[in-house]
Amino acid sequence: MNEPPAYIAAVLARYTELPDTPLHAGTSDHWTARQLFEDRIPLSVVEAGLLLGSLRRLARPPGMPPLQPVRSLAYFRPVIDELQANPLPDNYLDYLRLKH
Repeated sequence: MNEPPAYIAAVLARYTELPDTPLHAGTSDHWTARQLFEDRIPLSVVEAGLLLGSLRRLARPPGMPPLQPVRSLAYFRPVIDELQANPLPDNYLDYLRLKH
């Protein structure tokens, strides 16, 4: 996607569809999505980071105290950066989609 509004809308839609995220994106979420676009991070990497970060939250060991809801898209930025540095194997995004 080379068009900022379409990329930003896609990122925000994927973010707000996750469990424990706000139903509506806020101003800071729009800013973070724009930064992801400006940093030229492929939408597939962003989606993988969102899914992986969400699955990591959901896979906490039993008996651990519950986590607070995610309040910002920026919460997932470290996972997205991790995937930029260490790309996932081919078809792993499909696996993450199935697990979610």
